[in-house]
Amino acid sequence: MIAEPFQKYRAFPVIDLPDRHWPGRTLTQAPIWCSVDLRDGNQALAVPMNVSQKLEMFDALVKCGFKEIEVGFPSASNTEFAFNRRLIEEKRIPEDVTIQVLVQAREDLIERTIESLMGARRVIIHLYNSTSPAQRRVVFGKSKEEIIGIARQGAQMIKDRLSRLEDTGTEVMLQYSPESFSATELEFAKEISEAVMDVWQPTPERKMILNLPDTVEVAMPNVHADQIEWMCRNIKNRESLVVSLHTHNDRGTGVAATELGLLAGADRVEGTLFGNGERTGNLDIVTVAMNCYMHGISPQLDFSNINHLAEMYHRTTGMTVPPRQPYAGELVFTAFSGSHQDAIKKGLAERAAGTAPEHWDVPYLTIDPSDLGREYREVIRVNSQSGKGGVAWMLESEFGIDLPKDLQREFGPLANDAVDRLGREVSGTELKDMFWHEYVDRRLPWELKHFHADGVDGVFECRASVLLGGAELRITGRGNGPIAAFAAALGQTEAPPFEVIDFKQHALGAGAAASAIAYVQIKSANGQKRWGAGVDTNIELAPVKAVLSALNRLG
Repeated sequence: MIAEPFQKYRAFPVIDLPDRHWPGRTLTQAPIWCSVDLRDGNQALAVPMNVSQKLEMFDALVKCGFKEIEVGFPSASNTEFAFNRRLIEEKRIPEDVTIQVLVQAREDLIERTIESLMGARRVIIHLYNSTSPAQRRVVFGKSKEEIIGIARQGAQMIKDRLSRLEDTGTEVMLQYSPESFSATELEFAKEISEAVMDVWQPTPERKMILNLPDTVEVAMPNVHADQIEWMCRNIKNRESLVVSLHTHNDRGTGVAATELGLLAGADRVEGTLFGNGERTGNLDIVTVAMNCYMHGISPQLDFSNINHLAEMYHRTTGMTVPPRQPYAGELVFTAFSGSHQDAIKKGLAERAAGTAPEHWDVPYLTIDPSDLGREYREVIRVNSQSGKGGVAWMLESEFGIDLPKDLQREFGPLANDAVDRLGREVSGTELKDMFWHEYVDRRLPWELKHFHADGVDGVFECRASVLLGGAELRITGRGNGPIAAFAAALGQTEAPPFEVIDFKQHALGAGAAASAIAYVQIKSANGQKRWGAGVDTNIELAPVKAVLSALNRLG
């Protein structure tokens, strides 16, 4: 990197729009969505999708609710053309779905594109040519007037062929993109767009789409919004246009640019699932749609099974969804931090109890994961940064082990130390094994062999046998319950003096064969406290085992 980048680079100039309106606006409805996964996304793949993969992607996009889908560049290759024909001839396109195709302003390409659309119900023909100073100078070597001539000529060639589609019942909508609009002088973008409008003659009853691509993201999102608002306010016959956005993510702000562009007056958004596209990618439509959703706006798209959609995306494109990708990533609804876990657990408990506010307000969760088909057990995961709340949540949500609060405080640090030694995240099963090792399987030096208790008028007498260092001891004791009687019996041995100060028990699972788990806390004569846990199908034996577990941990 150079020491003085201003000698090589410059900031994008701001737009003179002192009375801009977009900063004071609020989105109230979702835009028109157009998926370009099958064209713009496909062209960015190292190995483009084959026809069967494109068909699977198309069906998934339809299921999500997309009503406009750019299916390809049919003049670019035989695969693209064949895909179009298969969609149409096999009648795979629902009646309420419009397919969109892209074409450059060249007669042979336009002719091939028209051929690919014969027999379709509803189509959008998308014409484009590049307009920025760099494109005019470097790629085409043409003047502004010559670039306008290319656009006008392409528009006329399409218009001359429309009757071949319309006479067979095809509904056609026309779309024009001054490609690289983001780097084009606004006055020139307006001029070339109006030249195309002069050819196509859109009306309020039969609008055309004016797509304003942020082909390469060269400015901050507020500048992009100013560009869109300037065009919306200055283009002629705005009421005859559907103004569309097509942002890329070169500066990492494609989502912000799109949302501000909608505030600036745009009606429509083109993008891809999870942002697949050239360089840093296209706009991630899932993110913008779910941002609408979290503000109470129906996106008119269904992402209720986001995991399945991500699997389809990987299967068809070979791409993966990054674990931190908004809404869809594996870790976006996951908390490792102990304080975060505790807040999430309490927030979800508040909703379960029916005492939460009417609208969603759970700490650290912008939306309910279940709305996307995600499960609460995915929300909290345990590593060395986790606290007692995360440990307790995982044991309860995966295995029904409901630790008392004070036991959470005791086991949490022990579990975190063990995880820290491993140096990685642990699964619920591993965490359960840690608990069993520390509490349930503690059988030395004391182990239960036999226990029986009878009670009359609130007084219980127990008879038990225990192993101490391999030697069997037969003991008896009395108390106001089986646990108290057993503690009294142990008091007659060489066990250190203790008292039971807390006890909790619940079922693990359901049915006649379900086990019970008991938690017992004891306090020694010198004030030391320890928890123990016991598991047994006999609800009387589980707490007795828990007493011995605590005693073994007291040593």
